[in-house]
Amino acid sequence: MAEFVWEARGRTGEIRKGTMEAENEAAVQNRLRAQQLNPTRVKKKGAQLSLSLSFGSGVEPKDLVKFIRQFATMIDAGLPLVQCLEILSNQEPNKIFQAALKDIKNTVEQGATFSDALRRHPKIFDDLFVNLVQAGEVGGILDSILNRLAIYIEKRVKLARQVRGALAYPIAVIVIMVVVMVVLMSFVIPSFETMFAEFGAKDALPQLTKIVIAVSKTFVTYLPLIVVLTVAAAFGATYFYRSPSGKRMVHRLVLRLPIIGPVMQKIAVARFSRTLGTLLGSGVPILDALDIVAKTAGNVVVEEGLMYSRQKISEGKNMAEPLGEMQVFPGMVVQMVAVGEQTGALDTMLNKIADFYEEEVDVAVAALTSLLEPLLMVIVGGMVGIVLISMYLPIFDLAGKIKAE
Repeated sequence: MAEFVWEARGRTGEIRKGTMEAENEAAVQNRLRAQQLNPTRVKKKGAQLSLSLSFGSGVEPKDLVKFIRQFATMIDAGLPLVQCLEILSNQEPNKIFQAALKDIKNTVEQGATFSDALRRHPKIFDDLFVNLVQAGEVGGILDSILNRLAIYIEKRVKLARQVRGALAYPIAVIVIMVVVMVVLMSFVIPSFETMFAEFGAKDALPQLTKIVIAVSKTFVTYLPLIVVLTVAAAFGATYFYRSPSGKRMVHRLVLRLPIIGPVMQKIAVARFSRTLGTLLGSGVPILDALDIVAKTAGNVVVEEGLMYSRQKISEGKNMAEPLGEMQVFPGMVVQMVAVGEQTGALDTMLNKIADFYEEEVDVAVAALTSLLEPLLMVIVGGMVGIVLISMYLPIFDLAGKIKAE
C-alpha cells in the first residue's frame, strides 16, 4: 500500500483535493469515480516528475496529430486499445513520447481507463485532450472524437503560427536596430569625433553633430549603468507580469491597444469558439467545457469573463448574456451564441463563428504585417540616417573649405 495525493472535480465543477492509501493510481481513480468525483490528478506522495517531463513535454503538435490519426484508424478498425498503444509506442521515434505511450499502455493494462492514463502526462495531454477522450469513451465514439481532436489541434497550431509570424518580423527589426545603434554609438561616432579633433574642426561642428556626439559620450560613459538598469527593468517587468494584478493589467491593455488590440480580440474569439464548439460537439458538459476553455484562453481578462459566464450558467442563466457583459466578444458573436442556444445547435454555431474569425485573423495579421513593415523601416532608416548625416555634415564643410582655399 502507498499513499497518493489526488485532485478531482465534483459534479458541480468544484475542485477537491486529498490523500488516499491504495495499491496503485488506478485504484485511487476508481474509488474517486465511485464517489462521483472526476479525478484530474493522482500522484504518489513524495514522487517526483520524471526528468524527461521536467523541462516541457518534448512532444511537438505534429507528433501528437500523427499519433491521434493513427490511433483513431486502429480503433475504427476494431483493434484492442492496449494493442494499439503497443504498436504506436514501438514505432514512435520520439523517445519522450514513446516512454509516455508505454506508461499509458501499462496503466490501462492495470485496469485504468484510457483518459485516466492520459492524465498521468499533463504536459503532453492537456485537460481539453483528456476530457474529449473521456467523452469519447463514455459515448462509444472514441475514433470520431480523436479525428475531431486532430482537426482542432491542426487549427490551433495554424492560429499560433500566424501570431508568431506576425510578431517575428517586428521583433527581428527591433533587435537589429538596437544592435546597429549600439555599434554606432560605441565605435563609429567616437571614431568620427577623434577625426574631427585631428582636423581641428571640433569647435566648429554643426549643432546636430554636437548633439549626436554628446549622446554617444553619455551612452559610452553610462553603458554599464544602462545595462544594469535594462536587466533590472526586464526582471521587474517579468515579476510584475507574473503577479495576478500585473498580468490582468497587461492583458487588458493588449486588448485595448489601437492596432494590435482588434487582432488579439479576433484571436481570442477564434480560440474560444473553436475550443468550446469542439468540446460541446464531443459531448462534454457545458460547465466542464467552459472551465477548460477558460484555462486555454491565453488572456486573463477573457479567462475571468468565461468563469463568470460559467457561474451564471450554473445558476440557470443562458450563456449569451454574461458573454455580452464581458465587453470582449463582438455583438455579432453574442447574438450568434444566443441563436445557437435557442435552436439547440450551439456547437455548430460556435464552429461557424470559429471559421469566420480564423479567416478574419488571416486578414488582420496580413494587414498588421503590411502596416508594420514600412513603419519600422521608416523608424530604423530615420535613426540611422540622422546619425550618418550628423557625421558627414562636418566632412562636407571641411571639403568646401579646402576647395575655397
